[in-house]
Amino acid sequence: MVEEYRAASEKTKMLSRVADSLYWMSRYLERAENTARLLDVTMSLMLDTAAVNAEARWQRMAAALGKPADAAWDGGLDAMALKLVFDRLDPSSVIYCVNAARENARQVREEISTEQWQRLNRLFHQIHAPLAERQFSSNMGDLLASVVDGIHLFQGVGDSTMIHGQGWQFIRLGRSLERAYATATLLEVYQPELFQAQERERSGYQYLELVGLLRSCTAFEAYCQVYTADLSPDRMLEFLVLNRDFPHAIRYCVDTIRSAIESIQRTGGRRSPDELNAGVGKLHALLGYTTIREILAGDPAAFLHDIRAQCLRIHELIYRYYVHYSIQSALAV
Repeated sequence: MVEEYRAASEKTKMLSRVADSLYWMSRYLERAENTARLLDVTMSLMLDTAAVNAEARWQRMAAALGKPADAAWDGGLDAMALKLVFDRLDPSSVIYCVNAARENARQVREEISTEQWQRLNRLFHQIHAPLAERQFSSNMGDLLASVVDGIHLFQGVGDSTMIHGQGWQFIRLGRSLERAYATATLLEVYQPELFQAQERERSGYQYLELVGLLRSCTAFEAYCQVYTADLSPDRMLEFLVLNRDFPHAIRYCVDTIRSAIESIQRTGGRRSPDELNAGVGKLHALLGYTTIREILAGDPAAFLHDIRAQCLRIHELIYRYYVHYSIQSALAV
């Protein structure tokens, strides 16, 4: 029995370590992409200086990124943007997230494909290149686009070269949970300024801001395919929250989270606890059966905040069950 306990202990430690690293590798890359995308869109909107000051746009972006350290407005747009990309101590910065993703990938190098490692390594060295900061200052858009492209390539290569087993499912799980939380945060931040504005208050400025919101979620073309170019805040909220077919919509992400957990449960031979199943099922049902009319009739900001809270709760339960679970529970299976 002692030997069995020790063997289960070592196996549990290994499995939880692998799950943890793959999960966070994926979350950090999704976070890096989100930061790069929001910064690119925000800096593009700064070109329109007629209707709103730059500080308001910057503070909105900072809030959407979770109020990163030292994001306070100081008037130096280029310097602040440089910090948000290259500050190695800011958890929301691009370089911090890429560093953390690569370190997690290094710890489970045997679990990912050579092609994945090469793509991630290439992105790491690109952002650490000696002239990277100077190139960013001279052509910000190109570097941000290359970061996003590098992360998309990593994700595509992973889907094409990994066995779609438990490891791949933890990558899907991390990416989808991070994306659902980020989209809910972004929409909640936009609520007071745009979604609650009266029709008579809307102007060319609001139109640009709504386009910016869709671009921040890579959703402009997809939205137009469903609703044409009529940028109605209500329809945008419906699309980004309830659409089941668009990868950045919250419902799509939650569907993926549920699918990944069910697959991990099947392939791992362990039944997910009722608490985790209930948490994921509750959020899945909320998005599956709530209509946009019901959301608008209530408090949309509170609805989005509740989605964020439920995402955090799901993260805690995933960690409790798949990363920090006890040896006794492993032996009991």
